[in-house]
Amino acid sequence: MQRILSVSSRHASHRLDDDAVLARLGYRAELARRMGPFGNFAISFSLISILSGCMTLYGFGLGTGGPAVIMWGWAGVGLMVLLLGMSLAEVTSAYPTSGGLYYMAHRLGGPRWAWITGWLNLLGLLGAIAGIDYGAALFTGAFASLQWGFTPTPENTMLIFAGILLLHAVLNVFGVRLVSLLNSISVWWHLAGVAVIVATLALAPAPHQSASFVFTHVNNTTGFHHGLYVTALGLLLAQYTFCGYDASSHLSEETTQAQVSAPKGIVRSIWVSWAAGFILLAGLTFSIQDYAGTQNTSTGVPPAQIFLDVLGPTGAKILLLIVIVAQLFCGNAETAAASRMVFAFSRDGAVPFAATWRRVSTRTQTPTAAVWLSAAAALVLALPSLYSPTAYTAVTAINVIGITPAYAIPVYLRLRTKDTFQPGPWNLGRWSKPVGWTAVVWVAFVTVLFCLPQVSPITTDSFNYAGIALLAVLLLAWILWITKGRRTYKIPTLGTTAEHTALAEDVV
Repeated sequence: MQRILSVSSRHASHRLDDDAVLARLGYRAELARRMGPFGNFAISFSLISILSGCMTLYGFGLGTGGPAVIMWGWAGVGLMVLLLGMSLAEVTSAYPTSGGLYYMAHRLGGPRWAWITGWLNLLGLLGAIAGIDYGAALFTGAFASLQWGFTPTPENTMLIFAGILLLHAVLNVFGVRLVSLLNSISVWWHLAGVAVIVATLALAPAPHQSASFVFTHVNNTTGFHHGLYVTALGLLLAQYTFCGYDASSHLSEETTQAQVSAPKGIVRSIWVSWAAGFILLAGLTFSIQDYAGTQNTSTGVPPAQIFLDVLGPTGAKILLLIVIVAQLFCGNAETAAASRMVFAFSRDGAVPFAATWRRVSTRTQTPTAAVWLSAAAALVLALPSLYSPTAYTAVTAINVIGITPAYAIPVYLRLRTKDTFQPGPWNLGRWSKPVGWTAVVWVAFVTVLFCLPQVSPITTDSFNYAGIALLAVLLLAWILWITKGRRTYKIPTLGTTAEHTALAEDVV
């Protein structure tokens, strides 16, 4: 009994500390703090989801540089993202709020920086839901094609996509405890899934490609003839996959020991995904039987064709189910992260009809309206896939160019403040500046890169509208700022110690 009371006392102490930190940042604790350190790591790991990003854009990688760019691009991009994640984790430790990136930008650079950061982050998160769940719809269509002869037309795929969005909205409405449980299961499902897929492909009695092919073979079907440009385009596969780790920050108000758990969740999710993703991509690429047939598969999903060629229909369907379930876990976690961003941004008056989207269910302490808005916005973003064969890669590019700059802005502002920044308990010490500046330069590069054309010749069907979407969001953000935002948007003023103490006592 004494031990149980001791453990409960420690948990209560952590809750008090977390809510006191949140109070010092100006907010009352409105959300249920029911997520532990592992759950916080799990949501970012589930969002990176190597069984989603690697799989859905594998076909894109086969045509934009081929195996060499897939493998070496993953290694290089993973390193850059790890540096960016470490820098972002340092700022997260100082400001553990659901607002995450935009709140950091406000404290370090002021309201205009926060406004831009928030809208970029919101665009990226909503684009991520669209990209993840549409990818899951593609794989579900491929499975249905093998199992029942289903024809995965754009219209049918869109219906599956809408059904997946509805599922994720419903799951999130039930509360963060269910989300945390699903994310914890997701970690082991992803790791075990990668092990099963790679081991099954490696041990199958089928010929395998040479190491020379996997690490040096180059293929280009983009229509562009400049090898360096095509290689750069091929980095989208890895950069898209390495998105979503800011979820650890957005869920920090629902996490215990948030100043340490959230930054650790960011960094751990990146390096674990980096290692496991390299193994997965290598396993797929070693197992390619017919390169052209894999690229042009009737299933619409190149990894499904690899499974078919190596294992036959039964084995392929089993591995596809592993991938689909992982993608469903990923989309559910992304919906949670995006809804918390909508909630926090609305709480500070930055979103039209903010009073609606900031509402929290009294039963589950979940921002229910924000969940439904996130799912609806993702549906709208993916609608061009009904008529454009390249729309899906454009949606993934929207995710990258929206969310990646939003990651870098707080890091840049933290570097600009020099010695006035007060780090939290998790920090990089003397490595903060070199790591941070390397990350900022990398983000500037990939942001420009993924606004550029991906296919030649450029037509209405192949046009990359990611840059247009970025400009549209920036224009919308500017219009909203000058018409309403500069009057309605406001984060809490940091008050006196007495005020913070009173606030802390009120929320505990």
